[in-house]
Amino acid sequence: MATTDLVLAMTGASGAPYGVRLLEVLLRAGRTVHLTISPSGAEVLRTELGRTVDLNRFRLDDLLGEATQALPGEVRYHHHGNFMAGIASGSFLTGGMVVCPCSMGTVAAIAHGLSQNLIHRAADVHLKERRKLILVPRETPLNVVQLRNLTVCVEAGAVVLPAMPAFYQRPQSLQDLIDFIVGRICDQLGVEHELLKRWGGSATDE
Repeated sequence: MATTDLVLAMTGASGAPYGVRLLEVLLRAGRTVHLTISPSGAEVLRTELGRTVDLNRFRLDDLLGEATQALPGEVRYHHHGNFMAGIASGSFLTGGMVVCPCSMGTVAAIAHGLSQNLIHRAADVHLKERRKLILVPRETPLNVVQLRNLTVCVEAGAVVLPAMPAFYQRPQSLQDLIDFIVGRICDQLGVEHELLKRWGGSATDE
């Protein structure tokens, strides 16, 4: 049975603009997004975007602003400590999960099956159910432990999609760089978009 529901987790790596933009694009595409944010992820949102999100009393407006009212999709928020959430179970159908940004601590937990919070557990579920799991790390340089953990995740079935924008599209702004990565994530999820210039094609606006 197919479903258009998607899971988005934001963790404590630099790259909050990628996660927020991805959420906006998925909602604009009319998707239902099951959102969960780690405490470190909330700190990065505050540091990088100046957005304060209360994980215990979540308000979407705090994350996206008033623009959320015009977006056709739906956000269903799940606290990172709530193992009773549907996304903690393999019987809850989704069309895939993205961890964006994905911290190296989260990568390690996923690689070794440590379900310490809902994010880890949901990722584990997607692997065991053979559903799409996309990890978007933003870390440099990488040490051998991190590389091995990423390799384990790929071997288990995950897609590692580093936040590495391309420059053949001749980006004119920071937003262009963000949209390139978000567009590549959407490609993996099968979500239609017009965020980036395709090789051999021309750039279009969303």
